Amino acid sequence: IFQSEAEKAQALADAAQKAFDRFDTNNDGEISLAELKEGLEKSLKIELSEKRAKELMETFDASGDGALQIDEMVTIDRFRNKLESLVREEKRLALEAKQQAEEEEKQAAIAAAKLEILNEKEPTISDRFVSILPYLFPLMDGLAYGRFLLNSEDAAANPAVVFLAVLYALYRAVPFSGFIAFFALNFLAGTPSINRLIRYNMQQAIFVDIALFFPGLAGGLLGALNLNFPTAIQELSTDAIFVTLLAVLGYCTVSSLFGVTPDKLPLISQSVNDRMPTIDMFDDSGNFIPRQFRQEEGEEDKDKKDDKYLQSL
Repeated sequence: IFQSEAEKAQALADAAQKAFDRFDTNNDGEISLAELKEGLEKSLKIELSEKRAKELMETFDASGDGALQIDEMVTIDRFRNKLESLVREEKRLALEAKQQAEEEEKQAAIAAAKLEILNEKEPTISDRFVSILPYLFPLMDGLAYGRFLLNSEDAAANPAVVFLAVLYALYRAVPFSGFIAFFALNFLAGTPSINRLIRYNMQQAIFVDIALFFPGLAGGLLGALNLNFPTAIQELSTDAIFVTLLAVLGYCTVSSLFGVTPDKLPLISQSVNDRMPTIDMFDDSGNFIPRQFRQEEGEEDKDKKDDKYLQSL
């Protein structure tokens, strides 16, 4: 057995020496890249690219000097096997690259389809003007806090105040106008085909209107406790609330007209952002899946994986 193994090793060494002598055409004791390329093309009767020859050289050139010495030389069969391995690897990588490109193209098409469902495009000029209309809702409900400022003699002569008075009268002339406005904005804010800026402002207008409820609630509680403050303090606090409301609505209006989402309101804007649907809330078929349901699905998948892992132990 030992003799046959030794003979086998000697035969491989002789074959490597024979190939080395044949490849080393200039007899300088080493095989250059050009000699390796030419020798393999003659031996394997193929056309070998420069790139492939370099890969073979790098595989067997243990010293890294860019040439093969006799102790680094291998048989033609080993060159052939390595060459076939490189070709298979190249084909595998090419197939993976093709599959990845197809997957990326598929995902891009899905993302484009989702964008058609969820209107996240830049707002047009008309979108910008429409987006400020929802803020009329909290403005109408907040006019009660401006009663001291708006009832003054100077304010009565102001055309803007007169316009607000007419608008407020029309608003109050509709039965349950506040509830109608609330539910209408809430419904439309959930329509994904409407531009995001409009939907965002609808949601934010609702939250601003809800925020107006708390000062009134605080005033009611103080009244129930018979805590009566001087008239001057009451007027000042009421005026402050109204001025704050005007500042908030002014910021939202100007920002929206410039096409910028007014998302800098403390607490309120973050709550609105949490409620806004995003692309990841739609599945590949375009069905809307709320964030909480996606989280539940993710937890269920995790539990299933944990169960499979425990069963495998």
